This record gives sequence, structure tokens and C-alpha cells, in this order.
Amino acid sequence: MRLILDAQLPVKLCEILKQLGLESIHVDKLPKGDETPDMEISKFADFEDLIVVTKDVDFYHSYMALGRPKKLFLITTGNLKNRQLFDLFRNNALIIKNALNKSSFVELSNEGIIEHE
Repeated sequence: MRLILDAQLPVKLCEILKQLGLESIHVDKLPKGDETPDMEISKFADFEDLIVVTKDVDFYHSYMALGRPKKLFLITTGNLKNRQLFDLFRNNALIIKNALNKSSFVELSNEGIIEHE
């Protein structure tokens, strides 16, 4: 399982994910960096078999309407300090991995991790 992190997520989250055994890249590594349009990110993610990790609800709307990206991990916790976000991933790594293996749409909310179908 490989992930691509959207622009509003910190690049350092890639390091945290690597420590948790999750391979990831940040959109900053794409040719247009954080200026890459959402549809290009979705196409790239689908072509490379990546899960889009984002806070951007536009990806949710695209997923629901068009089925793009194929796999989505939406973070709906609101604004968090980076350390709080990193701790959420660290404390829930196994649950997140299992959810992403089973579901094409997973949400990390203030209530926990929700698998959608």
C-alpha cells in the first residue's frame, strides 16, 4: 500500500508514515508540486495505484461523483497541530492500515476511523 499526501498535509508526515511501514510521497514531488490540480493528482494516484490522503473535501466530491481517485483517505479532524496529527497516525497505525486494505474510502474524523463503501 502506497500513499500520496495532498498539499495541505506536512511533508514530514511522509517520514512518520515510513516509520509506520507505509510508503508515501508528497505532491511536492510532482512536477507542478503543490500547484498540481486535484484531477491530475487523482489521475496520477490511480495510474500509480496510490491512495490519496487529503483534507480537501473536493476529493470527496470527486470520489462520490466520478469514482476518482480510486482510493481516498480523507482527514476531517479540522485544524490540528502537526504533532497532534502525527500522534493520530502513530496511535492508530494498525487500524488505519487494516481499514485502507479493506475499503476504498476511509475517513479519519474526531470520532475515529470510519470505513465507507
